[in-house]
Amino acid sequence: MTTTRTGGDALVHALLSHGIDTIFGLPGVQNDYFYTAVYDARDRMRVIHTRHEQGAAYMALGYALASGKTGVFVVVPGPGFLNATAALSTAYATNAPVLCLTGQLHSDHIGRGYGMLHEIPDQLGMLRSLTKWARRIESPADVPRLVSEALSAMHSDRPRPVGLEVPLNVFSRKADFRDEHVPLSLTRPAVDSDAVEKAARLLGEARSPLILVGGGAVDAGDEVQKLAEALQAPVVASASGRGILSNRNPFSHSYGPGRRLWEQADVAVSVGSRLSTPMMRWGKPDHLRLIRIDIDPQEHDRFGPPDMSLIADSRDALQALLPALAAHNRDRPSRRVEMLALQDEMDAIYESVQPQMGFVRAIRAALPDDGIYVEDITQVGYVSRETMPVYRPRTYLTSNYQVTLGWSFAAALGAKVAAPDRPVLCVTGDGGFLFAATEMATAVQHGINTVTVVFNDAAYGNVLRMQKQNYGGRVIASELHNPDFVAFAESFGARGLRVHTPAELRETLVGAFAAHAPVLIEVPVGEMPAPWEKMSAPTARSRRD
Repeated sequence: MTTTRTGGDALVHALLSHGIDTIFGLPGVQNDYFYTAVYDARDRMRVIHTRHEQGAAYMALGYALASGKTGVFVVVPGPGFLNATAALSTAYATNAPVLCLTGQLHSDHIGRGYGMLHEIPDQLGMLRSLTKWARRIESPADVPRLVSEALSAMHSDRPRPVGLEVPLNVFSRKADFRDEHVPLSLTRPAVDSDAVEKAARLLGEARSPLILVGGGAVDAGDEVQKLAEALQAPVVASASGRGILSNRNPFSHSYGPGRRLWEQADVAVSVGSRLSTPMMRWGKPDHLRLIRIDIDPQEHDRFGPPDMSLIADSRDALQALLPALAAHNRDRPSRRVEMLALQDEMDAIYESVQPQMGFVRAIRAALPDDGIYVEDITQVGYVSRETMPVYRPRTYLTSNYQVTLGWSFAAALGAKVAAPDRPVLCVTGDGGFLFAATEMATAVQHGINTVTVVFNDAAYGNVLRMQKQNYGGRVIASELHNPDFVAFAESFGARGLRVHTPAELRETLVGAFAAHAPVLIEVPVGEMPAPWEKMSAPTARSRRD
């Protein structure tokens, strides 16, 4: 049986056939035929329309990070696509499964320089530079195949964003389609049994092993815990790896004590982590032997060759490694008391970082274990990367090394769409919040009931402090004039509240999570001290220095 469809209809049909029922975006001339098709499928596909293309792309990113499912955003070409590129680069940095669908000029006009509406040079080249895979759809008949190829590329091996560019006339033209589902063709490297055996022997001989985890281990939490128990080894998580091993586990640590543990270890196994902080900031001790487990072969030699490589999915590799380790592992005394003492030591160190830690403690006390925390580039956000207890994977969302100011509010909206029955909290500053603050209208219109805490110091606080301390007080372009944030939220129909202390914040958050409405809580604060030097455990090297 064949069916005649426009390119727009075919694209909607292809997305639905792969289980994609939610998109974020803005309609416009070059993608009107697509949105017309979405209208016709409105009982099966939900569209969250935003106030800005950056909002649509950040929402797709938050949706993907919170769920592990494909986040899709749809924008017009030229300025629409360019507005979304900061989010696309953040998706790349966070290994997020995000699909960018961007319109394009009529096929006959591409690259001609006619000055057509939204024309920019080499849009596809830009899209390719920010994604793992990108193609232009040249004909409506190509839609099912290319959607399948895009999603296959996205979810194979290392997940990363992909892109499809669709010319206006491809959206509008018709073609005949056979109603057949085009399945994904997913690839993942096989686990090398010889490498597993060698890694097991190396770990089994280790006297002071260490495990480091990053976002690539997000689906291997059970295996990481079993490895930590077998080795009696501490697990140090990067920001994107927080929650893979619950902070209630004695062996779970952030980067705070990481350098000390790194220097003490004789064998370290890195699971799904870039290792940029240990290798570039701490330096690799001469005595340390390194095992890398990563699905991306390019990561293994980035800082020089490791002692052992396992190019595989983290979960697959650990499932193979655990039984092999059992055959080679030495008898190990329990380190539970030692690890609990280290957690207590770090808690005391973290407590010295004030006033930030008072607010972090209040937030953690109010946010349920399965609540999703989205941090922005703000003083409390900086501190929470190391100090916020995290109990489950995909509940601590970060922009990772991209450090994207202003991403969190829209990303939190996307996370709430992905997890509507769980609390979602955005923690941001006054500067970052205002990047996408008008998406409050999107939250109210679509009933996306996030809670947003805005720490208001009337400045780009980190920049202001550095200008004062490092540049002789040359304060320029860092002080901000802000609206009344409570009135701002209420003007959209959201709830606006103001608190001043951690105790007030905790109490107000509990009510906000139960409000079933978008809530903004403003917290007026003063200038906060730099936290970084205070959040690390002293090491033998630092004591000598």
